[in-house]
Amino acid sequence: MNQDFLINFGLFQTSLVELTAVLFGLLSVWLVKKENVWAFPIGAVNVLLSAYIYFNGRLFANAGINVFYFIMQIYGWYNWIRKPGADGPLMITSCSRREMFLYSALIIILFLGLWYLLGKMPNNKYVISDAFTSALYAVAMWLMARKKLQHWILWIIGDVIMIVLCIILKWYFIGFQYFVFTIIASLGWMEWKYKVTGTQTY
Repeated sequence: MNQDFLINFGLFQTSLVELTAVLFGLLSVWLVKKENVWAFPIGAVNVLLSAYIYFNGRLFANAGINVFYFIMQIYGWYNWIRKPGADGPLMITSCSRREMFLYSALIIILFLGLWYLLGKMPNNKYVISDAFTSALYAVAMWLMARKKLQHWILWIIGDVIMIVLCIILKWYFIGFQYFVFTIIASLGWMEWKYKVTGTQTY
């Protein structure tokens, strides 16, 4: 944890950077759930702060992938606000079976590639979880920018892994953030699925 500007909350301690990242992250995910375009500029602040935190914690893949997230925040912002063209405004859709197969394969390829690269770096901890969550989040971010329903599933899987990792690293407030992310993502999945299928999911 960054030792600058430490803040105490009872038995827990966090930094100003970590607390700010958590607040911006929670707000961003909630706005995505509501299809609010302001999720992207607010999310951009979150990913920049998160990159700094992960780099200091030697989670290099998660730090590096936040650079990609920042680019995708810009792309998603543009994609959500662009004026309707011949195909109309961007709507929530579900991935086809072919798309799900291709994106699953992409996650595996990214995971193996990151695992190999991270294994070559000195003092890099938690290589497998770092590589796997980064692969999941990279694809999830792309699907979110495209308003694909299945992006919520990838966020949920990655967030559960990150909760455990944050507890190990004693990043309690970031861990709390991922816990709330999991809840919001679950609600987002149900809300978006209803918009796609017209049926409630519980």
